[in-house]
Amino acid sequence: MLDAISFNEAGLIPAIAQDAQSGQVLMVAWMNAEALTETVATKRAVYFSRSRQKIWRKGEESGHVQKVHDIRLDCDGDVLLLSVEQIGGIACHTGRKDCFYRQLDDAGQWQTTSSVVKDPAQIYGKGHE
Repeated sequence: MLDAISFNEAGLIPAIAQDAQSGQVLMVAWMNAEALTETVATKRAVYFSRSRQKIWRKGEESGHVQKVHDIRLDCDGDVLLLSVEQIGGIACHTGRKDCFYRQLDDAGQWQTTSSVVKDPAQIYGKGHE
């Protein structure tokens, strides 16, 4: 399985998480070989946190896990697409359904297009940004 993947120089590949029912793109994260192998074995999304430099099991703090229904590899072998069921309805650390909640308007300004489902401080504790 791993032989078909073109990991970057850091040993990572971008992974797009898409809602299995609606097709909405929820988030983009990174995987290394270990994260992908665990994801395949457990059917639960596991990523590699570049900021923490460690394996990140989606939902390990928030409870908002992603059950993986399907994994696809693009034609160049350098991007993964995960079809997931987002448990709890929140994929973003900001407490929103997805990470793509800002839209560029005609004036070149970013507009917020979706509201917070749950305050991140209630999910992760005080001090979370």
